[in-house]
Amino acid sequence: MRQDAIGWADAISPLTGLTIGILGYGNQGRAQARNLRDAGFTVRVGARPAGASEEEAIRDGFPCGTPDSLGSTCDLISLLTPDPTHGPLLEGLLPGPRVRTIVVAHGYSLRFDSPPLSEIWDVILVAPSGPGTALRRDGRRGDIPAIIAVHQERSGRAWDRARAYAVACGCSPRALLTSTIEEEAEVDLFGEQAVLCGGLAALVVAAWETLVARGYDPAIAYLECVHQIGLTSDMITRFGVAGMREKIRSVALFGDLTRGPRLIGPQIREALADILDEIRSGSFAEEFHREVEAGYPRSSELLEESRRHPVEEAGAHVRGLSLRSPGADPSKSSPES
Repeated sequence: MRQDAIGWADAISPLTGLTIGILGYGNQGRAQARNLRDAGFTVRVGARPAGASEEEAIRDGFPCGTPDSLGSTCDLISLLTPDPTHGPLLEGLLPGPRVRTIVVAHGYSLRFDSPPLSEIWDVILVAPSGPGTALRRDGRRGDIPAIIAVHQERSGRAWDRARAYAVACGCSPRALLTSTIEEEAEVDLFGEQAVLCGGLAALVVAAWETLVARGYDPAIAYLECVHQIGLTSDMITRFGVAGMREKIRSVALFGDLTRGPRLIGPQIREALADILDEIRSGSFAEEFHREVEAGYPRSSELLEESRRHPVEEAGAHVRGLSLRSPGADPSKSSPES
């Protein structure tokens, strides 16, 4: 056995002998379940009887049971369902005589909802920094970082098991960043709202609208302002902001350095601070809870508005012309390419 394999086996050894339950067999749950099984663990899936998730898990060869049943058949349960479901699912696990460790992939419910927790459980966070498809594809190659934290320590081995679970489910043992539940939950929400989802979507749509309002072709505007962002994001992920700037052509670099700061001026920075304050104070969570209780009316309305936006027609046209996002290998780019 190679030395790296020996080191990997040592990294997951704190979970030796444990039966692992997966609640939530979506993109992330399926990837983690398969990686954990490949690592040698017995894995069970909790799903609604006769539902699509149960059918897929059975096709993948996993024994299935109701979510509540995992409490008596598993030692460690990973909760990979949407955040609003955590409270009821954890309440159903409370009578379980066997489970001793609960894993969550996001700290939201622990930070803002105070779900029911048994006093005998270790409660840990393992948040892979990548979608399930990447987690499954890259596995032990060491390409996926993760954030880990301990919310409740009872066994004296919670941190060891958090690290072990992160590695066993497909994250890099060299890229495990320790945090707290509060920090992970607040930074995760802020990143989603300010950059990854809210900020990015609003920026590309506003840029597209600016060009179209001045007579430019909608498809050309979409190609330049929306379709190509994947190339830039890939370069930033691989090389950092400065590394990306070293690889773009000189006119793009000059425009980046001189015009970017004009976009992110004092007003935007004030809005970013307001968004973060709403997250930290809990007011965003309260607003979201009301939305959930009402059946997501505002989300549905705003999503339907976004579907009807003219940018979607332009996007459908451009996507119909090409099945791939912008493709040049960014490592082969040069400042004048």
